Amino acid sequence: METIRERQGIDTGSFAAGVGSNAGESVLGVPALFTLLRDVRLGSSSAQLIDQLRGLEELKSAITSVQARAAVALDLAQRREQAVAGVPASDQGQGVAAQLALARRESPNRGSGLLGLAKALVSEMPRTMAALESGQLSEWRANLLVRETACLSAEDRCAVDAELAPDMGTFEGAGDKVIIAAAKAAAFRRDPRSVAQRASHAAAERTVTLRPAPDAMTYLTALLPVAHGVAVYAALTRKADSARSGGDSRTRGQVMADTLVERITGRRGGISGVDLELIMTDRSLLQGDSEPARLKGYGIVPAAWARALVGVGGAAVDEARGMSRGPAPKQDAEFAVWLRRLYTAPSTGELITMDSKARLFPPRLRRFIEVRDDTCRTPYCDAPIRHIDHVVPWHSGGTTTVNNSAGLCESCNHTKENPGWTAKQVVDDVHTLEVSTPTGHSYRSSAPPLPGHVRRPPSPVRT
Repeated sequence: METIRERQGIDTGSFAAGVGSNAGESVLGVPALFTLLRDVRLGSSSAQLIDQLRGLEELKSAITSVQARAAVALDLAQRREQAVAGVPASDQGQGVAAQLALARRESPNRGSGLLGLAKALVSEMPRTMAALESGQLSEWRANLLVRETACLSAEDRCAVDAELAPDMGTFEGAGDKVIIAAAKAAAFRRDPRSVAQRASHAAAERTVTLRPAPDAMTYLTALLPVAHGVAVYAALTRKADSARSGGDSRTRGQVMADTLVERITGRRGGISGVDLELIMTDRSLLQGDSEPARLKGYGIVPAAWARALVGVGGAAVDEARGMSRGPAPKQDAEFAVWLRRLYTAPSTGELITMDSKARLFPPRLRRFIEVRDDTCRTPYCDAPIRHIDHVVPWHSGGTTTVNNSAGLCESCNHTKENPGWTAKQVVDDVHTLEVSTPTGHSYRSSAPPLPGHVRRPPSPVRT
C-alpha cells in the first residue's frame, strides 16, 4: 500500500541510509534532506495539505530515530577516544550529553535526558525504536514509554517493549495518558517489586521550583509525597471555602494563592525583607519611561509593573546605573526599599569592570557578575547561576576579573573541566563567551543586554 511519504515524495528511508556511522555518509545525507524539503510544493487542496502535514510529522519522527542512533554512536566514539587518551574507565563518557545538547540547541539537562532516551531506544526497546523510525510514534511519546519503564532491568524493559509492540500500531489514536497507563501496567506486571521501590525512593526527589509565566506571573511548583501534597491542598481549600462563606469577594483560587504566600512568608501580601534584585534604568524608575525592567530569577517585566513594585512593596532594587550604596533605606508601612546603582558603559551597555587579585571572586564582584549574566552562560542553558568561575582557569594564568568570569550552573561548571573542553572571551558588543568541545566545535553565548541597551547583531559563530 502506498504510504503518505511516498505520495508526497518524502523518502525518509533513503535519508536514514545516508546518515550512517561513516562521517562522509553523514555529510552527504543531511544536505540532501534540506534540498528535498526545499523542493516540496504545498498541495492545492485541503486533503493534500492534510496528507503533507501527516507526512512531515512522520518525517520528523524518522529524523528523531536517526538522531538517537547518532547520539549512541557519538557516545561510543567519545568513550573510545577518551580510553586512548588515558581517561579512567569510570570517567569515560563524561561531557557527551553536554556536547549532544549543544549540537541540538538544548540545555545540558535536556541533553542528558536525550542521551538516556537514545540508549534505551537503541539498546533495549527495538519495537519502540521501529515505531519511531516508521513515524508511528513521536519523540515525546517514545520518551513516555522509556520513562515509565526506567525502573526495569534491560531484560524486563525489552519484554515490556515486545508486549506493547508500538511498531504494530498499538497506540494509534491513543493519547499520552493511555500510553502512560499501558506502560505502567506492563511494568507493574513484569517487576512489581522494582516499581514499588522506585515509588518509595521518589520522596528523595521532593523539591520546589519556580518558572516564569506570562504577564509578570510565575509558576511555583512543589513536588511532594502524595500524602503531604494532599494535606497542603486540603488546608488551602478549607481556608478558601471558609473565606468565601464569610463573604470574601476573591475567587476560590485567589484565596488559596494568597493564603499560600501569607503562610510561607509570614506576612500579609507575602513580601518582607526579600532582595528581589530588580534591574531598571533611571529613566524607567524616575521619568516614567517604558523601557522594560529585568527581575532576577524571572526575566523581563513591564516598566510600570516594576515602578509599582518599588513604590508599593519592593524589597531591594538594583538600578542599572551604579554599584555604590544609595541613601538610607526608605521605610514605608511594611517594606524597606534599597537602591543600588550599577554603572554601565554608555556605548555598549556593558557593566563597567571590577578587578580582584584573589583567586576566589569576592562577594561584591560575584554579585556584579550575577547581575550581568542573569542565568547560566552555557549556550542554551537557562539554569540558575550557582558558581562564578574563571573563563580562562586561574591555574592557567586567568585573572579574577569581571571580563574573565562567567556565571554557571553547577553541572556546566563541572562539565567544562573535562578533557578537551576550553573557553575564552571574544570581543563582541557585550560580554561574550566561546565554548569549544572535544570534537572541535565552538558555540558562543552573550550576556543578556541590560535594560535600555539595544544590542548589535552578533558576530558569526565558528563551528
